[in-house]
Amino acid sequence: MDLPALLGASLEDSGVSHPVTAVLLNFRSYDTLLEIGVLVIAGIAGISLASTPSLEDPELRSSDALLHALLRWFVPLMLMLAAYLLWAGSYRPGGAFQAGAVLAGTGVLMRLGGLPMDFIRPKLLLRGGLVLGFAVFLLVAVTGAVSGSAFLAYPEHAAGALIFTIEIGLTLSIGMILLALFVAAPVSEGSEPEEGDES
Repeated sequence: MDLPALLGASLEDSGVSHPVTAVLLNFRSYDTLLEIGVLVIAGIAGISLASTPSLEDPELRSSDALLHALLRWFVPLMLMLAAYLLWAGSYRPGGAFQAGAVLAGTGVLMRLGGLPMDFIRPKLLLRGGLVLGFAVFLLVAVTGAVSGSAFLAYPEHAAGALIFTIEIGLTLSIGMILLALFVAAPVSEGSEPEEGDES
């Protein structure tokens, strides 16, 4: 039996109806767990190597009234889009990675607009947010193993709820990891070379 046929035959038991989500968070959940672990390490390393003690620099805040008015419309819309992608991931394209990327994009927009972002300070709240998704994923895996199932094998009757719970944690963590890496990146104060300039 080829892989698409095998996937189609097992999809009903995965707890979700979208094949990509079923593969990422059920049939090959080991890969996804390790990928999230790598992202968490990258995020923690990024904020640890940041050159400033505070990733939220008040000097970067803008007082532009028009920009703030636009952000008041865009930020809620982007948060709603992230929530929709998270919810839709179980039966159509979407899920934690896409929702987390939109969350991070919302944070980047807030950062560029100069809105206060106290939650991005490299303290307990930020570090907890970075590891939340991995911790939830690992907890579900270990709980299943302790109760007699295989590691990362979900009970069939609760597979959908467990996968959605994991996706909520992953969405928050992925968003915070990507945003933390963006704001922790060093800012170059040099001017960009003009086109045609010889170095």
